Amino acid sequence: MLSALQSNFSNICRCVSDLKTIMKTTKDHDERIANMTFASVYPLYVAKIEKKGRTVEELHQVISWLTGFKADDLQRLIKNNATIKQFFAEATINPNARLITGSICGYRVEEIENPLTQQARYLDKLVDELAKGRKMEKIFRSP
Repeated sequence: MLSALQSNFSNICRCVSDLKTIMKTTKDHDERIANMTFASVYPLYVAKIEKKGRTVEELHQVISWLTGFKADDLQRLIKNNATIKQFFAEATINPNARLITGSICGYRVEEIENPLTQQARYLDKLVDELAKGRKMEKIFRSP
């Protein structure tokens, strides 16, 4: 009986280990995110938050907290078809962004190794929290 339990436990541990390996971003995944344009994701963010009763102004506050960008910066980046790589290269990332944790798109944001992919997922996570009705003071992490 004990042998069977140990075997089952070993199988579960192996499966969990395999899942952790599967959920690591790949080079192709990271490149795909880097080459997306902010202009292509911004309308998706707007639709997501408006559908849940939040405002574009709140979305801009969230983006500004993470990146330092103001509304006119966002419009310029959209107009210029800035890639996500260019978008985050111009950003001043909030030092408290490291406090963003949890899962988004099947990935734990705090475990993503590629800095650009992690920053993009930070933004996704914050937009998701906004859409889910989380209070702004909770979204804006502080130690």
